[in-house]
Amino acid sequence: MKIKSLLKTSATGQQVIVKGWVRTFRANRFIALNDGSTLGNLQCVVDFESMDDALLKSINTGAAIKITGNYIESQGKGQSHEIQVTDLHIYGEADPESYPIQPKKHSLEFLREKAHLRVRTTTFSAVMRLRSALAFGVHQFFRNEGFQYVNTPIITGSDAEGAGEMFRVSALDFENTPFTKEGNIDFSKDFFGKETHLTVSGQLEAETYAMGLGEVYTFGPTFRAENSNTTRHLAEFWMIEPEMAFFDLNDNMDLAEKFIKNVLNYILKECEEDLIFLDDRLKQEDKSKPQAERSSMGLLEKIKFVVENEFKRVSYTEAIDILRNSKPNKKKKFKFNIDKWGADLQSEHERFLVEKHFNCPVILYDYPATIKAFYMRMNEDQKTVSAMDILFPGIGEIVGGSQREERLDVLQKRIKAMGIDEKELWWYLDLRRFGSAPHSGFGLGFERLVLFATGMSNIRDVIPFPRTPQNAAF
Repeated sequence: MKIKSLLKTSATGQQVIVKGWVRTFRANRFIALNDGSTLGNLQCVVDFESMDDALLKSINTGAAIKITGNYIESQGKGQSHEIQVTDLHIYGEADPESYPIQPKKHSLEFLREKAHLRVRTTTFSAVMRLRSALAFGVHQFFRNEGFQYVNTPIITGSDAEGAGEMFRVSALDFENTPFTKEGNIDFSKDFFGKETHLTVSGQLEAETYAMGLGEVYTFGPTFRAENSNTTRHLAEFWMIEPEMAFFDLNDNMDLAEKFIKNVLNYILKECEEDLIFLDDRLKQEDKSKPQAERSSMGLLEKIKFVVENEFKRVSYTEAIDILRNSKPNKKKKFKFNIDKWGADLQSEHERFLVEKHFNCPVILYDYPATIKAFYMRMNEDQKTVSAMDILFPGIGEIVGGSQREERLDVLQKRIKAMGIDEKELWWYLDLRRFGSAPHSGFGLGFERLVLFATGMSNIRDVIPFPRTPQNAAF
């Protein structure tokens, strides 16, 4: 049986078989066994007098074993039930001198160096179970809403964001690179016959399918070659990107709020044990920090804060006025002071709006066109676009979206103004030529959501194998 199922049953006296990894082995008698299915360990009591000495010496932290025994009410404290071991088999030993995940507190930095083993710790097993549950919750929500799941390409010839920070995909021989007469790399000789990259977003391709299926979503890996070593950035990350035909900006905001609340509600119901553990972990961690750096809310409190509060909808213009007149801005406490309309908001501004001013999640909308992407719908004022960002406590922006520009002539002007080659987006413009319709969508970085839901402080700790500058280990 899985330990999670066994710990839920009150039936005693039955013989069971469990398999897992040894967390601790005390006094040659008590094995704490964990199989990854649950936070808690199962106590297995060995009759050391009837066991072979060589076998007992092989039961070390990290060893993979199979235990057969009787499931009974525990005689000791700390657990309600335990297994009286009748037979024990070792699949794989773990040398106690070299096995790095010993039963003691390890730093997160150390565990990143052991990313292939860190899931065997209590913290990382809880984080990864929550990540798995969140992913299931995402698919379940969109399925229930009638969306179709679309797999958009990882290799792309277009730059959805216009940022230019993309990983090139090439099969050219670096030592014999072909060049054009002008001295440029001749990508016509490459595998795809043109310059290609790893995608930063599946949005543009998802739009094509929304124009035929109505409501679609993508959920897959995306890549950005941004040389950033912050606690919020990865070079490889997962994006959730729904696209909806006949949705305006208000419909888009309604869906995004409903989606986030639904997914977080799902883990509150399904992952209570792991959330309580991570909530306690965050509280213990906070005790060692200076008062100014401590979290304003506990993990469970923060999740419920989002689920139970209506998201406040505020225009960018109103938000700028609030920030400009705020005490931190007037006293120059912000790292980036707000002095005029058109400024690109930073995380400190977003968190001030959520945590200090409104005291609820916030959706900002109608941003200046100059700081947003070419595909966002131009508003009648010719200054702003129908964009929206959702801001969370402790994290700032977690969702970015917009109503897409469905008017061919307006979109062409935007593309030209931003210096993008229209020929590269001929297929995207075709959507505006053939049966164009109002449509909207948003993107949510999955790791940002996992970061919020687990209370971890570094995004490298919520993905199994983080890809960051100078790091592609494992």
